[in-house]
Amino acid sequence: MNSTRFVLAAMVLGTALGSSQASAQGCIGVGSCNTTNTASVSVGALVKLGMSSATTSLTAPTADDIDAGAVLQDAGPSFTIKANRSWTLKIKSGNPIIWTYAGAGVGAKPIGDLAWATAAGGTYTAITSSDATFASGASATNSGSAAAFFRTTWSNDFSSASNAEGTYSLPIVFTLSAP
Repeated sequence: MNSTRFVLAAMVLGTALGSSQASAQGCIGVGSCNTTNTASVSVGALVKLGMSSATTSLTAPTADDIDAGAVLQDAGPSFTIKANRSWTLKIKSGNPIIWTYAGAGVGAKPIGDLAWATAAGGTYTAITSSDATFASGASATNSGSAAAFFRTTWSNDFSSASNAEGTYSLPIVFTLSAP
């Protein structure tokens, strides 16, 4: 009985060794022999986004601007886009409801008081805390470009919390993806 187990174990071991040797590549020949190795790599969707500046200084309103309920326009950053397939650049506010405020008063400026466009005289859209398509490309590119323009709305109410003396800042998030 033990010898039968030994023979069965030897047969299983021999089969396993034969299988691993059979799957390995090698060659036998006289004078020469060759074998083939295939190298491969998988390249995923690749994107690269360059931004001209991490900050944009917006024009501060004057007393006349507040009195008139002015809308002030400023150029924002420009972008260089590289992608190995179609791409989309999204924009949103990093704050959910109001601008970040630093000051002695009670400043509360709604994020929608900042609007964006892709051209200086273009159609402006109020910023939200949800992604909106800023720009897109239907194919791969080495030199895609886009530019942001901002428009800030100032209420014509000197007592409004959105006009309180202080510093207002709003993080704007740009996301490049190759869906």
